[in-house]
Amino acid sequence: MNNEREIQWLGELEREDIAFIKRFVLASGSLKQVAGEYDISYPTVRLRLDRLIQKIRLLDSQEKVSPFERLCRGLFIDGKIDETTLRQLLVAHETSEEKKQ
Repeated sequence: MNNEREIQWLGELEREDIAFIKRFVLASGSLKQVAGEYDISYPTVRLRLDRLIQKIRLLDSQEKVSPFERLCRGLFIDGKIDETTLRQLLVAHETSEEKKQ
């Protein structure tokens, strides 16, 4: 097992994601406690955790993905772009890459 590969995804997370993970771990995984510490609702914390899980899965994926696609998918996971925009960006990027070849 390659230890560097196991934690490579961690270096690609934003600081606020790492802070959330730290707070979650220190709260022994209690979403209720994390919600209280952030002064937000439980469903909001649950959504944040679900998005973070998706982001970690994307970053840790063995799948060959371009840095651009990884960025776009991360923006989608964070809720910064909608699914339609994500698809349009990926199609445009794929078309651009095909023209280069």
